[in-house]
Amino acid sequence: MVFLGLALTAGLASPTAATAAGTASSPTVEEQRLDKAVPQEILRRSGFDDVAPRLARDLGAAGSYAEARRIVVREGSALWRRAVDRVQGRGPAESRRREALPQKGGGGRREGLSRDDDRPLYWARLGMTREVRTWEPEFGLSDRQRALLLDGLERTSRGQTEVRYPGGRGLRRILVTGFDPFTLDRDIRISNPSGATALALDGTVIRTADGPARVETVVFPVRWQDFTGGTVERTLRPYLRKVDLFTTVSQGRVGRFDVERTNGAWRGGFPDNDNIGRTETVPVDDPASQPQWTTTTLPYKAIVAADTGRFPVYDHTEVTEIPAGGTTEVVRPDGPTAGSTARAGGGGNYLSNEIAYRATLLRDRLGLHDSLPGGHVHTPVLQFGSGNTTEITDPDFVRNRLDIVAQVRAIITVAADATFRK
Repeated sequence: MVFLGLALTAGLASPTAATAAGTASSPTVEEQRLDKAVPQEILRRSGFDDVAPRLARDLGAAGSYAEARRIVVREGSALWRRAVDRVQGRGPAESRRREALPQKGGGGRREGLSRDDDRPLYWARLGMTREVRTWEPEFGLSDRQRALLLDGLERTSRGQTEVRYPGGRGLRRILVTGFDPFTLDRDIRISNPSGATALALDGTVIRTADGPARVETVVFPVRWQDFTGGTVERTLRPYLRKVDLFTTVSQGRVGRFDVERTNGAWRGGFPDNDNIGRTETVPVDDPASQPQWTTTTLPYKAIVAADTGRFPVYDHTEVTEIPAGGTTEVVRPDGPTAGSTARAGGGGNYLSNEIAYRATLLRDRLGLHDSLPGGHVHTPVLQFGSGNTTEITDPDFVRNRLDIVAQVRAIITVAADATFRK
């Protein structure tokens, strides 16, 4: 995977013709899954199967790197807007083509996917990155140029360049993050309710005890290398001083929500979407001042006490640590002890814990610990209906996702009410 963590900014100089020519890369492990039947069915039934071919066509007509970059940024932004519009009820929910989509064991037309589905965005984006990664234009493309194109496509198609808070007195600002689907080799049909939540809430307004609040959202990849490259900090840093509340969201355990009290500075090695594992201290800038633990500043007591939906919500305090002076891991139900070394936060030691750690560490390093409510919420695992082991959707699956998204919205509203009425 080519990812250099390079900024996509208006002032970034275009690489010159003197830049050494590079070569196209092979598709990543994540991109190779696109050729399987399930991703293709998701793309067909949502109508998003036209996204990558359109990008390939436009890139094929590009006569320079600068033109290619404009195309990538335009199409990445268009994909994000299209995905948000689809989930929020604007535009078509499926392909307008009239050909039949055959069902297993016979003919007929399959229904389109429900609007709340986050998977069309995920698989369409991978189709786009694969086109850029394997593209070989006649004018030549250096490795750095290709990396910049991929970076621009990732950022724009994840909403990371689309955060907009309109002016006006009395309008509060809330920032929410979600994730791509993951563990796709276990079940390639997987959807991530945190990503669905991001699409459902982006640009919406919720009513709080202190008046209206605008919600803006972004989605992050499930890849260690992107986090090492600083994607979380680069995306969130411009906004944390401007927002009134933030929460990172990911999929957690079956049948419950968790408000994670403590986040740990440890990667536990579980494979990411490129089947790469990392076991190490979370790499951040200025590691000499890096704490082993960070804490939520969300109003967790109010959230847990409120009736937000059908799933129970817990104040989750358990961590795993190596006690000061010790060598053996110990599970602590009530949080870390003084001087201990992190081995798992409340949210574990995968990328959900890491985004919570990075976001709250950034909050603290910006001097906002006492003034900015922020932390992590784990949703229930999104489950298919009983007996469904092959179909990409079913009524229970849709109902579960809609209920989870609605409950995240309710949790955010409770957090805002508890915070803003003070």
